[in-house]
Amino acid sequence: MNVWLQILDTAGALLVLLGAAICLLGVIGMLRLPDVLSRSHAATKPQTLGILLVLAGVALRLRSGMDLATLSLIGFFQMLTGPVASHLVARSAYRTGQVQHEELLFDELDEQLTDGKQPPGPA
Repeated sequence: MNVWLQILDTAGALLVLLGAAICLLGVIGMLRLPDVLSRSHAATKPQTLGILLVLAGVALRLRSGMDLATLSLIGFFQMLTGPVASHLVARSAYRTGQVQHEELLFDELDEQLTDGKQPPGPA
């Protein structure tokens, strides 16, 4: 066996292991974090990075043209659909009142939903 192929196989295995560990951390974050916005963050960012690392590791192991094309399509659709779905979940949670507004540092969506009309109160 060629030394370079063995190095590529080892690097691929390490990438798969690292990607799986990052996905596991995302799942733990989804279970442990307290509110919807934190959970949607934990569901999207580590999962997207983890799946891309797993796909890169599998690509290093397979090395054929058709497999690489399929893996790149999987990565593209994962990058497209994961963050968009998380954004929609967070926005619907905001609109249904499941977000604690006093814990937000910035609330730019409130101005868009209320047409800039601020309720009377302390400034």
